[in-house]
Amino acid sequence: MKKINEKFKEKLDNFFDWVKGAQLIELKTCNISEDPVRPELDIKFRTEYGRKIYGVKYKKEICAIMCFGFTNEIPKTVEELDKMTKDAHLQSALRDQKVGKIAIAYTVWSKKKGGGKLIVKEVFRKIKKSNHLNRLVTLSPLTEMARNFHLNNGAFELQVNEKTQNFEYKI
Repeated sequence: MKKINEKFKEKLDNFFDWVKGAQLIELKTCNISEDPVRPELDIKFRTEYGRKIYGVKYKKEICAIMCFGFTNEIPKTVEELDKMTKDAHLQSALRDQKVGKIAIAYTVWSKKKGGGKLIVKEVFRKIKKSNHLNRLVTLSPLTEMARNFHLNNGAFELQVNEKTQNFEYKI
């Protein structure tokens, strides 16, 4: 029993070491074949018109990834996200390059246990510090996994659409 407790404590310590040492960074690219949610979206889509890719980095490894679009409205489809981010990007030329008021997280995945929860927490913190973003909303697939992930991480269900669902994290 003592050996089991020691192994459990060691695993727990290793987990918390990586969580404490991880940092949120903006990425220029990512391996889209690893994206279980929207692998059909290429790097160009993910990085144009104010859309960004963020990762949680620990040591030299990217442990979790989240892709965003910045809008002034809440999209119900990827096509709407595309149009709304382009519109917000054009409007930003008149607003000191601050694109959109709403951060739309449209895909997230983790390569390390706890990475998904950690990236949500870190992104939430970054948005809270922002002086122009006032909402963090998801554009999630209609799956129980997506629903449970967001509800378990503190979001509330905003709306269920024909092909997607939106959750919001209170800022």
